[in-house]
Amino acid sequence: MKSLRQSPTDPAFVQNPYPFYDRARAAGDLFLWEDYGVICTTTHGATMTILKDRRMGREIPPEVAPHIAPHVQPFYDIEAHSMLELEPPRHTRLRGLVLRAFTSRRIAALQPDIESLCHDLIDRFPDGPFDLLDTYARIVPVVIIARLLGVPEARSDDLLRWSNAMVAMYQANRTRAIEDAAVEATLAFRAFITSYIDEKRKAPTDDLISELIAAEEGGEHLSTDELITTCILLLNAGHEATVHTMGNGVKTLLEQGVTAIDARVVEEVLRYDPPLHIFSRWAQEDVTLLGHEFKRGDQVNCLLAAANHDPLTYPDPATFDPTRKGPQMTSFGGGIHFCVGAPLARLELLIALQILWARCPDLALAEPPIYADVYHFHGLERLMVTR
Repeated sequence: MKSLRQSPTDPAFVQNPYPFYDRARAAGDLFLWEDYGVICTTTHGATMTILKDRRMGREIPPEVAPHIAPHVQPFYDIEAHSMLELEPPRHTRLRGLVLRAFTSRRIAALQPDIESLCHDLIDRFPDGPFDLLDTYARIVPVVIIARLLGVPEARSDDLLRWSNAMVAMYQANRTRAIEDAAVEATLAFRAFITSYIDEKRKAPTDDLISELIAAEEGGEHLSTDELITTCILLLNAGHEATVHTMGNGVKTLLEQGVTAIDARVVEEVLRYDPPLHIFSRWAQEDVTLLGHEFKRGDQVNCLLAAANHDPLTYPDPATFDPTRKGPQMTSFGGGIHFCVGAPLARLELLIALQILWARCPDLALAEPPIYADVYHFHGLERLMVTR
């Protein structure tokens, strides 16, 4: 297996990681990324193999689990109840309960709200150059998830701040200051969600928190800790990825001159420049996959963006082509951990981009967009535009 070095915080890599992915893919399905000390997948086939194999899971076997420092324990106390970090049977139970509340009917019913919100935000666009992330992309998903959960959208700024602080824990540039900010956000977020759970236990309303409280499977309900973590997960996972996708997507569409937005364009946006580039798995037992013998506890990083640019799966992958054929892109993951919020993300992206282009047909970049140092996320620092 080939070993490669590439700092994930190197400015050139942050701006364009795809040449490194091409170099890594040329070495085969797997390579050792020395900077992480972790084996990574490079091809679409290898990535989907790892994502879908039940012997490769999200839980870190306890005998190899890293020590959690006391100052970050509150953050990981929340993570301990996240279905994203669990395997069956607990994952099966949690995901089943969430899906009973997070239904396609409830998501589809959000369409008028999303449309109205997008029009309201565009009505407030300034005349000169402005940051589309701050005025549009960051607001749409956080307001919609607040309405979905049944918490005041007037607290959107708080939700946004807490979410940004918590997801920063997964960045390659993590520092003690980031950890402290994440714990502070975790405690504030927990207290906020707990107060609304208590309120809705007494007086349920037509919202997701009330539905999650009522959801039952096999005579079991979500515990309070599971409710809190699930609400935080739905905001953090859904919001961060949607913001980056919308920003990256608008940048791409403007650069490519694409103005007719449909579902195929949204899928190609998700493939072409996805918001999350790494998703990890751990071997739950000794297993041989892709010609490599993994021992229980071995970590594998699935390079989602590298898989999306695999030329054997997507010919001429560096070309933006909404008409392209091919299998499901990897941006929403795969297997039992396939993104539960994918239908909502697709709906938000389709509506927000369609309305943006309908209302602002002369939208243009005001300056070259720069990607933020947030790997293994991939999103812009700002997106300055004129209309």
